[in-house]
Amino acid sequence: MNRQAALYMIISTAAFAVMNLVVKYLVHIPALELVFFRAAGSFLLSMGYLRQQRIAVLGRNRKWLVIRSVVGTISLCLFFVAIKLMPLGSAVALRYLAPVIGVLLALIFLREPVRNDQWLYFLIAFAGVGLLSGFDPGITPLGLTVILLSALFSGMVYMAIRRLGTDEHPLVIANYFMGFAMVTGLLGALPNWEWPVGATEWLLLGSLGLVGLVGQLFMTMALQMEATNKIAPLKYLEAVFVLLLSYLWFGESYGYLALLGIGLIVVGNLLNAFVRRKRRAPVALK
Repeated sequence: MNRQAALYMIISTAAFAVMNLVVKYLVHIPALELVFFRAAGSFLLSMGYLRQQRIAVLGRNRKWLVIRSVVGTISLCLFFVAIKLMPLGSAVALRYLAPVIGVLLALIFLREPVRNDQWLYFLIAFAGVGLLSGFDPGITPLGLTVILLSALFSGMVYMAIRRLGTDEHPLVIANYFMGFAMVTGLLGALPNWEWPVGATEWLLLGSLGLVGLVGQLFMTMALQMEATNKIAPLKYLEAVFVLLLSYLWFGESYGYLALLGIGLIVVGNLLNAFVRRKRRAPVALK
């Protein structure tokens, strides 16, 4: 495995874990408003850098840049809503269905073959969903529906980034996504806008853009440098980070069966990633 790519993915994973905790903490701020702040900060920072380096902001493959931005924005909005509806660790774990969904979408639309043993790994992951949703009392039917839809659109992001490949600068890809998410979040948030209270909330809102950009940029660079099946498993460190930090910050705890469900989701995805080593696989999230 490319060590630099591995380091980039670990940095990305830690950044996204922190971002998710901040979103959970700001529970009274509407989800679309949080999407706006998360996207606006990243958009302004990335746009400034692109102009300074004289990198073409519009990119080359604009069709797929737009597709990645649209499906990514929908997934992000749904994920922020889900964080408010269920324990943070459960939301993160259930969104890990995205790689499985990405493989299934590739089978349907790109005609990429699926090995027989992969169906077993998919079953393991979905069994984990059943355990987690059945034994975590914090998961409601509405919350489960929202997070599964978020995972579905994340699976579409996998295919879009893979289709873009290395032809686009990672900040161009992130900039398209953040620009679309910023406009969508602002328009959706205006009718129910809630102003932050105190310096701490302003600081946390402001940090969403910076931390989110770090996670997005390092993840994209890692996925462009190394094959998905080799580097993507490191993404699951986020579950460890989130479970630990949410316990320390919010006091969230899980029963043994719920933890087993989270473990099955992660294991199912890891096994699926390993069997695809010699194949081109779809690429990741957020």
